Amino acid sequence: MLELNELQANAESGTAPAPRQAVLDMKEYHPPLGSRDGLRLDFNENTLQCSPRVLEALRNITAAELTRYPQREPLESLVAEHLQLDPAQVLLTNGVDEAIHVLCETYLDEADEILFSVPTYSMYEVYASGAGARLKMIDAGKDFAFPFEQMLEAITAKTKLIFIANPNSPTGSTASREQLIQIAKRAPHAAVLVDEAYFHFFGETVMDQVGRIPNLLVARTFSKAYGLAGLRLGVLAAHADSMHWLRRVISPYSVNSLALACLRPALNDEIYLRWYVDQVLAARTEFAEALDLLGVRYWSSKANFILVKIGAKHKEFVEAMRSSNVLVRDRSSDPGCGGCVRVTIGTREQMADAIPVLKQSLLEIGWTRDA
Repeated sequence: MLELNELQANAESGTAPAPRQAVLDMKEYHPPLGSRDGLRLDFNENTLQCSPRVLEALRNITAAELTRYPQREPLESLVAEHLQLDPAQVLLTNGVDEAIHVLCETYLDEADEILFSVPTYSMYEVYASGAGARLKMIDAGKDFAFPFEQMLEAITAKTKLIFIANPNSPTGSTASREQLIQIAKRAPHAAVLVDEAYFHFFGETVMDQVGRIPNLLVARTFSKAYGLAGLRLGVLAAHADSMHWLRRVISPYSVNSLALACLRPALNDEIYLRWYVDQVLAARTEFAEALDLLGVRYWSSKANFILVKIGAKHKEFVEAMRSSNVLVRDRSSDPGCGGCVRVTIGTREQMADAIPVLKQSLLEIGWTRDA
């Protein structure tokens, strides 16, 4: 610890206060910068638009409404009904990112362990490292298969959090419902989060087990199929006893009034949601068929994206696509993903436009099947 004279010297020299050690060691996340004009196949968002009903709700917001602090509880009751849960089991969050952060702040001390497989969503590591916990990262199996047995074996008395993205990003792979339930039951002393951000493109869930398995939590987002990424809105479902502590940690006003105003029309427009999801599912099949014809290696996905193997020229490929106004995401730095690029799946029309660009980009970089 610094002596008083050292502290005074720092103050006189204008040195800013040092953060705690966990923050110094914290993994940083830097989203790609630059223009995102063009076909957005890079961030797994809805690639088209939100429901027209959402736009109408935004137009009807009054100036006076923006002067009030937001109240999320009435909308949590609506979401609880939609998910067939009790309102005491539902918490609206500022995207799933806030849910992850709140879980780390609620459950992790420096001596605790957090368990997840890699590659996976980057923010698990970011927020867990910020809490100073010990990270136990289990490598995915062959072809990015979920490492179920290895996850079970890695659980110890010190395991306090387990994060499982299902479907997983950036791979699109999944764990079975039975595997998720077994993991939660094997670690009753740990909070087990099943992140179902891509649920609508997969269709399988463990949401019905919330409350039945006390340590199981489920997260969903409105950033993907619903097209509300810019409003930052997610939901965390948990046993009412767990929710008591999560509500103590979370900011009471983290979900803004605009997001709350758009939630009801987004949920109510099931016709638009189903149309968009059906478009993505059909386009995913057609895009995979195009990759097969080209001889490009890829991994079967249950989400709204496909991970493809470009090889050594992955950066050149991303730039070639960008030069034709199609944005894709380089994932080569993720564990086990060397040479890989993730392509978000949009509508059938959008992906029909993207396929010729992909072909041309492969030609431009001199790609071969042996790359």
